[in-house]
Amino acid sequence: MHTEQEAEFQELMDAWSEAIVADDPETIGAFAEPDWMLIGENGAFPRDRFLAAVRNGRITHHTMSHEIHEIRLYGDVAVLLTRGRNTGAYDGQEFELDEWTTEVFVRRSDGWKCIVTHLTNASDPPLQGPEESAAVR
Repeated sequence: MHTEQEAEFQELMDAWSEAIVADDPETIGAFAEPDWMLIGENGAFPRDRFLAAVRNGRITHHTMSHEIHEIRLYGDVAVLLTRGRNTGAYDGQEFELDEWTTEVFVRRSDGWKCIVTHLTNASDPPLQGPEESAAVR
């Protein structure tokens, strides 16, 4: 990591990923605002709906990682571009995903909280590696 902010956000994304792999809805929820939204090819899922799917076992994760490619800071708002990879099962169907993610965080008194996660399936390698493109602006 090149900067203190990059290290801070990588640590945050790693900890959130660990909570998701642990299938721990309370810890997962602690990383996100109450109105957090997960947006993907099948629509938008509010925080409570996602956490309920984790709680009742509809969705489980075996692995999850995020490689940060860019961070943009706007005061108390941070926008992260990551390459996320994860495996798991949804309704008993195994999946393996490689996605670009846009994570929007807001700084709160108890740390950064995610307000939106947007997923886009990755089909090609990044145009630049993280060593070339990771930047805090």
